[in-house]
Amino acid sequence: MRMETWSRDELWKAVATERSRLADDLAGLAPADWDRPSLCGEWTVREVVAHLTAAASVGRLRWLTSVLAARFDFDLHNRRRLAEHLGTGAADTLARFQAVRTRTTAASGHTPAWLGEVVVHGQDVRHPLGLATRPDPAAVAQVAQFFAGRDFTVPSKTLVAGLRLEATDSDLAVGDGPEVVGSTLALTMAMAGRPAFLPELTGAGLPVLAERLGAGPPGDGPTTG
Repeated sequence: MRMETWSRDELWKAVATERSRLADDLAGLAPADWDRPSLCGEWTVREVVAHLTAAASVGRLRWLTSVLAARFDFDLHNRRRLAEHLGTGAADTLARFQAVRTRTTAASGHTPAWLGEVVVHGQDVRHPLGLATRPDPAAVAQVAQFFAGRDFTVPSKTLVAGLRLEATDSDLAVGDGPEVVGSTLALTMAMAGRPAFLPELTGAGLPVLAERLGAGPPGDGPTTG
């Protein structure tokens, strides 16, 4: 049975829900936690949160202007927008993020990708902090379906080409080939290039996915994406 695709309104409602849940988790952080490394490259927890605020604050025209000013250097574009929303300290960073929880501003109309932004980056900060909160599997399935269908901000479609993804907690079932089985979140995080979630997956296709992520045998790879 084909998985139901949510409407744009349903997707934005899920975005607001996941932003709010993340903001609640962040409110309990100790000051030192904000400076811990995240799963997102060299960014700290605080920098990831500022990036989420930036993503919720930049519409199409401003995004294009920023990218042109950075001469299509997307890393530079991201760093500039992150710095703009970092604030004067952790409390300010959190307050700025709390202020954008219900916004529907986005750089493009690919709404599942913006749900993916908060799902993936939410785990980028929760995982190293040992926070147990996980997003709604049905919402994450919308992100996973999008990721499996195209390379957008991450090479997700390329990573899982020739593999069959089967979720244990949602209706997600996409692709053909050797199976990779696990929670919808773990499958999505792997598609987003986070090897830290490979130990949560099983199946004949897992060694292929692990090799593509540069992680070696499952469980032996790096913990940052």
